[in-house]
Amino acid sequence: MNNSQLSQLTLVEAIKGIKKKYFNAKELALGCIETINTTDKEIGAFLTINKEIIEQAEKTDKNKSNKIIAGIPFAVKDVLSTKNIETTAGSKILKGYRPPLNATIVQKLLNENGIILGKTNCDAFAFGASGENSGFFPTRNPHNLNYVPGGSSSGSAAAVAANQTIFALGTDTGGSIRQPAAFCGVVGLKPTYGRCSRWGLISMASSFDCPGPITKTVEDAAIVMNIIAGKDNCDATSINKPVPNYLTNLKKGVKNLRVGIVKEFINSKIQPEILKAVENAAKIFEKQGAKIETVSLPHNDYAISAYYVLVPAEISSNMARYDGIRFGPSSSKGKTALEKIAFTRGKFLEPEVKRRIMIGSYTLSAGYFDAYYLKASKIRTLIMEDFAHCFSKVDVLLGPVTPTTAFKLGEKLTDPVQMYLSDIFTVSANVAGIPAISIPFGKDKKNLPVGIQILGKHLDEATILQTAYLLEQFTKSQNV
Repeated sequence: MNNSQLSQLTLVEAIKGIKKKYFNAKELALGCIETINTTDKEIGAFLTINKEIIEQAEKTDKNKSNKIIAGIPFAVKDVLSTKNIETTAGSKILKGYRPPLNATIVQKLLNENGIILGKTNCDAFAFGASGENSGFFPTRNPHNLNYVPGGSSSGSAAAVAANQTIFALGTDTGGSIRQPAAFCGVVGLKPTYGRCSRWGLISMASSFDCPGPITKTVEDAAIVMNIIAGKDNCDATSINKPVPNYLTNLKKGVKNLRVGIVKEFINSKIQPEILKAVENAAKIFEKQGAKIETVSLPHNDYAISAYYVLVPAEISSNMARYDGIRFGPSSSKGKTALEKIAFTRGKFLEPEVKRRIMIGSYTLSAGYFDAYYLKASKIRTLIMEDFAHCFSKVDVLLGPVTPTTAFKLGEKLTDPVQMYLSDIFTVSANVAGIPAISIPFGKDKKNLPVGIQILGKHLDEATILQTAYLLEQFTKSQNV
């Protein structure tokens, strides 16, 4: 196996290969770099490559670490801070910013002797659903370069799909791990809100943001979750609950598992191949001993509306710090500090960033708070209650990730409402704070990946991983 072929390995295979001494960390890193050099000019998955990766890989080989992911290269979405490695959040306003620290989940991977491969492209500040809103260049879908990879974790999903990295980290505020994972045909896990620390994450919406793994297999996702999950004293929103070993019951099967089909998720506006995939998945579960039941989320139709009131409101607050004074470039125009800030934001903030700041500022303004923000907050509570009621009847929920497979570059760029509707089946999990996973399940007529989604109870990532694993093994055995 030559170096470039090594980058095609799953995390499980890469761990085994290093432990069995079939290859070493340096060869694996070189394989990823070679693949990036060959493919990324067209795909645009990476913004920055770690210049010290080979040196760090050599050091790992020399020290002969027994840590589980020792020597494994991984990619990091550019909204997660990496010490001394440029972190821009995909926006020109942070060009040149090098954080003094690592995000907690990045540091946890480094503590296990993983190696940062580089930083992946994303919609600026994670505001987007296509990967086209980056301040630098769009990312393209490895399956067809004329199509989007999804967003906002576009670069991470594309890098995994293109075998440029062994695995990657993304973030999910309204579907930004699951939607690109579905479009690119990889596995994307959004954990329970607070299960993985947000410390060191450049915030989009602080009560929604969830970092998590994007991987080639479900088992790979379980391994990464074993490392990155858990309480962080630096993050007051992280949950202080024991973290199970997600590998323990992974291969247990689904006998007697109660699987709910959300009737609001099934409608004629969904692409037929996606509807068929959900139907086939339900049949597989039933044949394997699961019990299928139709359930209802009566307030789900309001989820996207509530989300796009609440999230921009939080964005408008979080974005106040980007003024060109404390970090990042600044405009030379303006005589006063306020003028300089205005010119800096006007020059360096991307259009979608400005749009969401304006929406958020409007909904929080005097006279509109009660009409919009307060009402959306009440809907959020109702959606949480809907999920709680569903999960009193079933163990997991099954449905689509998106209404369609990947769409063409530029197709929805000038229609923000249509772009926002790409998240119609993902935002409710973020509104409720529950875990959800996207796994590939076949392809459509254009040979683009189809993804399906499994949602679980609060802090029950183990069950959705177990459920997804069975489905993944079936697709492999049947060559779906």
